[in-house]
Amino acid sequence: MERSTKEAKTIRAAYVEQRGPVSSIRYGELPDPVPASDEVLVRVTATAVNRVDAFVRSGAYHTPIPLPLVLGRDLVGEVAAPGASGLAPGTRVWSNSLGYGGRQGASAELACVPADRLYRLPDGVDPLVAVAVLHPAATAYTGLVHHARMRSGETLFVAGGNGAVGTCLIRMAKDLGVRVIAAARGPRNTEYCAKVGADEVIDSTAADPIAALRGPAPQGVDVYCDTTGRGSVGSAVDALADRGRVLVMAGLASAPGEDSLDVGRLYVHDRSVVGFAISLATTTELAEAAAWINWRLSRNGLRLDTTVLPLAQAREAHEDMEAAARGEAHRYRGRVLLRVSPSA
Repeated sequence: MERSTKEAKTIRAAYVEQRGPVSSIRYGELPDPVPASDEVLVRVTATAVNRVDAFVRSGAYHTPIPLPLVLGRDLVGEVAAPGASGLAPGTRVWSNSLGYGGRQGASAELACVPADRLYRLPDGVDPLVAVAVLHPAATAYTGLVHHARMRSGETLFVAGGNGAVGTCLIRMAKDLGVRVIAAARGPRNTEYCAKVGADEVIDSTAADPIAALRGPAPQGVDVYCDTTGRGSVGSAVDALADRGRVLVMAGLASAPGEDSLDVGRLYVHDRSVVGFAISLATTTELAEAAAWINWRLSRNGLRLDTTVLPLAQAREAHEDMEAAARGEAHRYRGRVLLRVSPSA
């Protein structure tokens, strides 16, 4: 039976009605979104679950949000109506900056995407492969290129090199002509880092990475990235070469004041500590990152381990992600994706 044209149309979505813990996530119906004049209506194929989604949902990262808030920032889908983009309906597209900054999220059957944050998906690319890498790859590109000012011939250290962002940092750095030293826990993870391109790998269960760096980088590294948020900034500064940079790209879980930094070591060695949040990237920076992501995707050069769940299991996906972040037992390996379209 068809719905009356006067009946309000609805979509299925994963959302919260107020900021709060994972138990606040709901799966149900919301009114169809209506795109603004600068937006494009996208029929969502799949989305990904990110730690930053939990930060926004819980209020740990404060950003303007509409309520109820559809969760998630990454999507791959098809243009449902051309809107501001002029793209034909059915064109495959992606975005990785929804669900914060006043924008609704991606975990729904339909999403309104600002035209300047929407990119074509290259022909032949699997949407599930793509959606898994959008956030970590943009983080790696924008962090290294725009904030750390990474240059060819320099040396990068990546703590947590086996994670999603760590993997993308290694690949991005190798594209820049950079020497990469990575650290990971255990033989399986260190072997993985070497496989994706790290020149040298430190097993952080067998050695302190800072001390171990003195071997492969006796003069220090040019850029130090800790993707885990558990390292000490003060110790990282000691691992830098002259004019080296620490890129702080995680750390909301750290207690205020638990790390210390001797500013004299910054002064006399011309070193710097740079805070970086992908949520503050400009549309110009994101578009530049998107060009690299599409170049890599079109060559099958960005793949991560994934687990795919239906959208109805969004709460379970967030629970598992938060358990993994705390170092607790969790069920799912790799990036957790949410299938929105049954055909994905």
